This record gives sequence, C-alpha cells and structure tokens, in this order.
Amino acid sequence: MLAKRVIPCLDVHDGHVTRGVQFGRAEAGGLRNVGDPVELAVRYNEQGADEMVFFDITASAQGRASMVGVIERAADQCFMPLTVGGGIRTVEDMQTMLRAGADKVSINSSALATPDLIRQGAEKFGSQCIVVSIDCKKVAPDKWEVFAKGGRQPTGLDAVDWAKKAVELGAGELVLNSIDADGTKAGFDLVITRRISEQVGVPVVASGGAGTLDHMADVLIEGQADAVLAASIFHFGTYTVLQVKEHLAKRGIPVRL
Repeated sequence: MLAKRVIPCLDVHDGHVTRGVQFGRAEAGGLRNVGDPVELAVRYNEQGADEMVFFDITASAQGRASMVGVIERAADQCFMPLTVGGGIRTVEDMQTMLRAGADKVSINSSALATPDLIRQGAEKFGSQCIVVSIDCKKVAPDKWEVFAKGGRQPTGLDAVDWAKKAVELGAGELVLNSIDADGTKAGFDLVITRRISEQVGVPVVASGGAGTLDHMADVLIEGQADAVLAASIFHFGTYTVLQVKEHLAKRGIPVRL
C-alpha cells in the first residue's frame, strides 16, 4: 500500500504567507499575515513534509514575479517536491514555474475556462506535472457544484463529473477543496472526497477543514484520499507535520516517517 502524504499549503499574497477562513478575501481584510514563505517551507521540510504547495493569491504582475522568486528560493533550500498554483493560465506560465523549480503546477479557474489547457500541459510536461484543483460546495442534498474564481463563481458543473473529465484530459492529480469546510477546522467533507476518489484513477488530495489529527486520519480512511493538505493547523503551531504522521501511523495508515 502506498504511503499517504502530508502536505502543508502556503497561500502567498505579495510575497507573504496569509490565511483566511472560507476563502476569505485579501481586499475584504479577511486574511492574516503568517510569515515568510521560504522560512515556512524550510520548517516543514525539516518536519518531514512529503510535499509543499504554494498558492499565489496575488492578481498582479508584481506578485507573479515575486512568486517566481519564492519558488526559486524554496527549491534551493528544500528537498521535497513543490507544487505551485494560482494565476497559471497558459502553457508558458506552467513552464515559468517549472523552470523556477516547481515539480508540479496546479490549475483551477483556467482549467474550467479552457479545459484543453489540461491536455496541453500534460502533453508538454507529462501528466505527473499537472494538478487540477477543484473548489466545490454542497448546493443540494447529494450534489456538489464546482466554483471558479476562488470560490466566488458558480459553474453549474457537478464536482464528480468535472473530476472525471479533468483526469480524462490528462490531470495526474486532483486537489479537492471543500469551500464549506475551508479554514473552519471542523473536519473534511468525507462524502464528496470518497465519491471522487472512487471515480478517478489518480491521487486525490483532500483540502479544507483540518482541525484535529483525527480529521486527517478520517479523510484518508473514510474519504479514501491519497494525501491530506492543511494550512492553519501547521502555520499557527497547532500540530507539526511529524505529529500528524505519528498519529496517522497509530491509526494504521502507512506514512513516511
């Protein structure tokens, strides 16, 4: 059985790590400054993180340039794989981040706007480099809808259907973000995570809702996720990556210690 991965996530805004709740907006003052992204990445690297995800939430050219610098510095100091997402709209954008030192690129709204971007990226760089991030919200009993633009824009797409299509187009991994659970620390959405995990043949990373060690174990067991992604509980010192892995191992979940 493959080891399950523990992945800290850094939301980077103008070169600093921030944290919001339920997709809090920078312009609404809904973000807290957490620190320097490279310092945090090094800390998680030392704690034994399996991977690191950087999400660029800055919608400016200046922010984009600063993100390239963050990836270059992190790649120079960390030995774990790095994934970068946010504002990647073209194959050229993907190439820029991969050249800077990222191992994977994550696309979300751009994949929804131009699904063929998934295929283009997979053909040029390989499916293992292309991650499709899906933001979904429960909109009716037994129905989860995909949202674009950082959770602000409904798409009318069913989350399971979109996940299957993304994989057909060449996505090598999916990150499933529950908008309802994001930043609440009340637990992951186990039902939609399991539904998608059962329907696709690529790894599914669960995101949104980590508050306790058992939340992370539950989504890996009951949600059948391949990896767990978290931000707040790591950034604010609630748990270390090692504490999470030790707890998962106690629950019988294979991890790299």
